[in-house]
Amino acid sequence: MVNNVTSLTGNGLKDWLIQRVTAVYFAAYLVFLFGFIFSHPGMNFSQWHDLFANKIFQIATAIGVTALTLHAWIGIWTVTTDYMKCTAIRLSVQLFVVLWLLIQLIWGLMIIWGQ
Repeated sequence: MVNNVTSLTGNGLKDWLIQRVTAVYFAAYLVFLFGFIFSHPGMNFSQWHDLFANKIFQIATAIGVTALTLHAWIGIWTVTTDYMKCTAIRLSVQLFVVLWLLIQLIWGLMIIWGQ
């Protein structure tokens, strides 16, 4: 059992499951997005804007951005925990990554919701 304060859930199985679920979500999101793009061969800005102005798609994109943040943190945590043996360096890198991911999450949500 993972017993580390920097782990997302404190449980390796739950972290693994979150990564798999978020990966499946990305795949479904991309299938829809590419399907939309290929079904509108002469797509213009107006159609693209209408897609992202749709509340359901905004929610789906917000879930995707949040899932990307969780997915990235679990991956980075795993790599840094496995390969960075110096605790001070590892925690510094993890702190930097957490801050970077939170900034990107907030920025992404602001873009999606037009703030």
